[in-house]
Amino acid sequence: MKPATPADPPRALELERFLPYRLSVLANTLSAALAETYADRFQLSIPEWRVLAVLARTPGLSAAQVAERTAMDKVAVSRAVASLVRARRIERGIEASDRRRSHLRLTPRGQSVYDEVAPCALAYEESVLRGLPMRSRTALSALLDELLRRARALRAAPATLATRPAPPSSGTARSPDTRTVRPSRG
Repeated sequence: MKPATPADPPRALELERFLPYRLSVLANTLSAALAETYADRFQLSIPEWRVLAVLARTPGLSAAQVAERTAMDKVAVSRAVASLVRARRIERGIEASDRRRSHLRLTPRGQSVYDEVAPCALAYEESVLRGLPMRSRTALSALLDELLRRARALRAAPATLATRPAPPSSGTARSPDTRTVRPSRG
């Protein structure tokens, strides 16, 4: 694909070929299929499962840290945490050094749920990847890591894109219009 120049006509957005959309559809499809294995049995939502999985690996995080690690909306994390606390699957403690800050840990009940769901999640992942040669799996992992790195960099410093100049009106030349583009959710 050659780089666009100001003389090129605007490229049409084909949503089904747009990378953020495609990744979102893929992630939603994968998550929904996996959720079928634990939703009914454990009355566990996708955000709740993600909170459990993060805390199983890294206990003691705050809700804000869980949101940051999972790239989930803080409201979704807050609701998942509240639901998991009510279900006695996680517990909230208060930091001794800063009473405004809380930390989250799995309870034995939450650990039990995690211990049952995690092997199903790993088996599901293997079934999705089955048939891909190891070098393709390695390349996929590296590409996902690089795309995530780039997306985080763009989010930290939104790109300023110069759009095509508007056609001159009344014979006066206009300078290119620049707009700040914020990352979308696809």
